[in-house]
Amino acid sequence: MNKESNIYTVLFAGAMVIVVGSILAYLASALSAKIKENERFEKQQNILYAMGVNQNEGEGSVNFVPTDRVEQEFSSFITEQLVIEGDKITEDDQAYLINIKKQLDLIKDGKTPKLPVFIGEKDGETFYIVPMYGKGLWDAIWGFMSLDKNMTVQGVYFDHKAETPGLGANIKQRYFMDDFKGETILNGSQYTGIKVAKGNNDPVNNIKDDNEVDALAGATITGDGVSAMISKTVNLYKDYFESLRNKG
Repeated sequence: MNKESNIYTVLFAGAMVIVVGSILAYLASALSAKIKENERFEKQQNILYAMGVNQNEGEGSVNFVPTDRVEQEFSSFITEQLVIEGDKITEDDQAYLINIKKQLDLIKDGKTPKLPVFIGEKDGETFYIVPMYGKGLWDAIWGFMSLDKNMTVQGVYFDHKAETPGLGANIKQRYFMDDFKGETILNGSQYTGIKVAKGNNDPVNNIKDDNEVDALAGATITGDGVSAMISKTVNLYKDYFESLRNKG
């Protein structure tokens, strides 16, 4: 066959597509179990991070429990996993695997979602950890928020898919996440969440009853997305949160 002909070019390109596609399909199938395992570990790491179980050293590090220990640590610190489905609350030791985005999509369709809650115990304190999911500037943002029974934040973890490096991507930097600790999602008796606010006159975040943390420079839309994500999460879980407060 004439290698300079259009027919050869088309056939060669077609063959390459088939070969490369077959290799990618094989790799995806062969690695699917490992990918799922890594996703499971990552969720466990993020939940533990939100309740303060991590390997952080110094002021700026964000270091998770290592993957070779995370399952053991997760079982040790997370004492209960609950699923809220309407007025029903059940225990489910696989609740951490629930895809919160899919559950939020059910709400849009008028259906009842399954909302996971993780109850942790550390240093004699009880933590109530909930997942969050929202929209940043370019794509999805998500995370976990840990609260005590008084609705004071004990820790958060944020992540993103495609926020701008050095700007919106800084939501997963420790200095930003640490600002949320000690804040409250209550304003009086109202569940208001926490706002990422420009010019909140508290750049070092000493004020903990204003429902605000200082915004990231140059990342207004991402910050607004974090505010909206927290507000949406608080609204979804407020009946459960109120039941915790009523227990005293």
